[in-house]
Amino acid sequence: MSFKLKNYLLIISLLTTSLYATEGISKWLRPAEIPQPKDNKITPDRVRLGKLLFFDERLSSSNKISCATCHHPSNGWSDKHPTPKAIGHNGAMGDFNSPVILNTAYQNRQFWNGRVKTLEQQASGPMEARVEMNISLKDLIPKLNKINAYKLLFKIAYPKSDGVITTEYLSKAIATFERTIVSTEAPFDKYIKGDENAISKDAKDGFELFKSKAKCIDCHDGFNFSDGSFHNIGLNAGELKAYQLGRYNVKKRDAWYGVMKTPTLRDVTKSYPYFHDGSVESLKEATEICSSGGRYKEGVRNKSLSIVDRDLTPSEVDKIVEFMKSLTGADIQLEIPKKFPQ
Repeated sequence: MSFKLKNYLLIISLLTTSLYATEGISKWLRPAEIPQPKDNKITPDRVRLGKLLFFDERLSSSNKISCATCHHPSNGWSDKHPTPKAIGHNGAMGDFNSPVILNTAYQNRQFWNGRVKTLEQQASGPMEARVEMNISLKDLIPKLNKINAYKLLFKIAYPKSDGVITTEYLSKAIATFERTIVSTEAPFDKYIKGDENAISKDAKDGFELFKSKAKCIDCHDGFNFSDGSFHNIGLNAGELKAYQLGRYNVKKRDAWYGVMKTPTLRDVTKSYPYFHDGSVESLKEATEICSSGGRYKEGVRNKSLSIVDRDLTPSEVDKIVEFMKSLTGADIQLEIPKKFPQ
C-alpha cells in the first residue's frame, strides 16, 4: 500500500470517527431555539400576557385556582401536594399526578394520555375540567372581557384581536408563556460538552448504564430524556378502569391500552412524586420499578416490551440515580406576578 493511500485512509478514518462522535453527542445537546407555531410566534408581549393569565386565580370559578396551582415553579412546575394527585375545585382530587410543564414546547402530545397535540389545545382544558378550575369558557370569556387592562394587553400582544378576548387568543397567550418554560443548563450538559469534572464518576457510570445495560433510553432518549411516546410500565395488573386506561380512552386501540406519555427526566429531582398516579416519592424506587420489569411482573395487559427485568445491582441503580440527578439545572429566573390587570 502506498504512503499516499495510507494517509488518505487515515484521514477518512479520523473524519468518520469525528462524525460519529459528533452525532453521538448532538442528540443530548439542548436545542438553541424553542419550537413555535407560525401563527403564534413567541414575543415579549405575548409572554408577559401569558404569564399573568397563568398565575391569575380569576381564571377559575372560585377565583382561588390558577394554572400555577398545579404547575408552580417552586414545586418543579408540578404541585407536590400531600396527596399523590392534583387537587382542584373545592378540594376535589383529580385522576392524575400533575404533569410538569417543563419542556412541553418539545412534546408532540399533551396530557398524560396525549389527547391533544398542541399547547394551544391544552391551555383551556384544565379551566373547564370540573375537578380543576371548573369554569366554562362561555362564562370565563365574558368575565375577562370586563377587565379593561386585560383587553389592552391582548390588543398589544395580538393586534388582530382588536382587544376582544376570545378562547383562541386566551389559549395562544397561555401557550406562549408555557412554551418558554424550558430547562436550564444542568451539570450533565456541561459534561456532554466536554467538562469531565462537571459530574461525578458514579454519575458518568450511571449514564453508561442508562444507555446500555438498563436500556433506559428505550423510553427516555435524547436531550429531553423522553421518546415522546406512550408506554404501559406495569404499575397496575388486571383489568384497568377509568383514567388507568390512559391513551386507550382517546381511542380504543389495543396498543394504547394502559399507556401513558413518557415524561421528561429534566429537573426530575424537583418534580416528585413520580409516575402518572403519583404513587412513588423516591427517584430510586421509580428506577427500581422500571428496571425490574414494572411493579407487577404478571397479569399486565399490554405492558411495554421495554419494561423487563434488567438485572441491575443495587449499586448500579444508585449510579443511574446519581446520573439523573445531574439532569437538574438552576431554577428558571422568573418573577411571579403579585398584581394583576384590573
